[in-house]
Amino acid sequence: MGMRPQDIIRNKRDGGELSREEVASFVRGVVDGTWADYQASALLMAVYLNGMTTVEMEALTQAMLGSGEVLDFSEIELPKADKHSTGGVGDKTSLVIAPLVAACGVAVPMISGRGLGHTGGTLDKLEAIPGYRVHLDLSEFRKVLARVGYAMMGQTAEIAPADKRLYALRDATETVESIPLIVASIMSKKLAAGLGALVLDVKTGSGAFMRDEGRARALAKALVRTGHSCGVQTEALLTDMSQPLGAAVGNANEVQECILIMRGESGDEARDVRELSLELAARMVALAGAAGSHEEARRRVERALESGAALERFRRNVEEQGGDPRVCDDPDRLSDLTVREVRVESVHAGYVEAVDAAEIGRALASIGGGRARVEDKIDPAVGYHARARTGQQVSTGEPLGLLYCRPGPKADAAAARIRAAYTVGDAAPDRVPELIKEVIAQ
Repeated sequence: MGMRPQDIIRNKRDGGELSREEVASFVRGVVDGTWADYQASALLMAVYLNGMTTVEMEALTQAMLGSGEVLDFSEIELPKADKHSTGGVGDKTSLVIAPLVAACGVAVPMISGRGLGHTGGTLDKLEAIPGYRVHLDLSEFRKVLARVGYAMMGQTAEIAPADKRLYALRDATETVESIPLIVASIMSKKLAAGLGALVLDVKTGSGAFMRDEGRARALAKALVRTGHSCGVQTEALLTDMSQPLGAAVGNANEVQECILIMRGESGDEARDVRELSLELAARMVALAGAAGSHEEARRRVERALESGAALERFRRNVEEQGGDPRVCDDPDRLSDLTVREVRVESVHAGYVEAVDAAEIGRALASIGGGRARVEDKIDPAVGYHARARTGQQVSTGEPLGLLYCRPGPKADAAAARIRAAYTVGDAAPDRVPELIKEVIAQ
């Protein structure tokens, strides 16, 4: 006789602590359908309102992880590491990090997501490369991982099936923003790849999922604690997402920016993408045990980038996953000449005081560059090239950035939204936010 859903819901509703058995019973019931959606939703709301202890959160993560297949790549005799970002606007570091880390002798089995709302997803970016396949079965994924040192795919039905159902319910019941539920969702998917090390990039600021720095820090700490409790070396970086990362936003032009970084041809505007990619990659290499210290790991990833080794891995991965490797030699192949370029000009002179990065992401989504619903199709050519950074002086009529769009009234509305996302004032801001705010290792 299992536990009654009503008893578990009542316990949490009244502020009690759920036992491991109660948490496991809930997750099992979600997967096998013995818990109705309305019962699961009631428990999610009780968790949202009353929170969870560390022990409950770890029990939830482990139960969700155990709800599906945990992959075993032990036949690949390299250390295994991955990274996860909580998402943002122009956040494309995975495309640079995976080949960088692979070039340093660490295998990266990267199970990634799609973009939703104002944030972009790694899978959508990769699909901007003609022919690139992200739907691999596990044997193909293994093969690419063994041959190239990294592979990229979407979450399969076998991995953390409880998360798929719970995510849909959280979305429909406004319970997404709960730290324990976020932790269990992220970690149950990431740890299913049988990792030795995991580095998390937790964003904060106007374009982040958690805008508030205090809550972002609490999330980072909870993620790191849970990773350690599951036996995985885990670190988190708290990083700035108060403006787009790099200049490129949108799928094809973000891939272009990454290839230029790996070719050593990126300019100053991509410096933060390059810096953050190197730092996250170095931490993965060090945590996985492939370098004796963070300094040594940092030197190795810098060498892998500058020598062209990372680009070579990227090229091999594109080939193995069915994409056109010529984009590595000529990133302009990713440009779509049928899109129109619209200058988004500053209305007055002054200094860029703030940018609402999420609004830029939403404006792009409104013209096909992202999705509001999971089933929406994406136009990879739609994008934005951010020129003006926080703290920069601009004159009237100077472009804050360039919008790439299909002609029509939606494009004009999107350009207006992006223009309104910039606050231009008379004085330069006192301080421009640091890219990396904190490293959380405990």
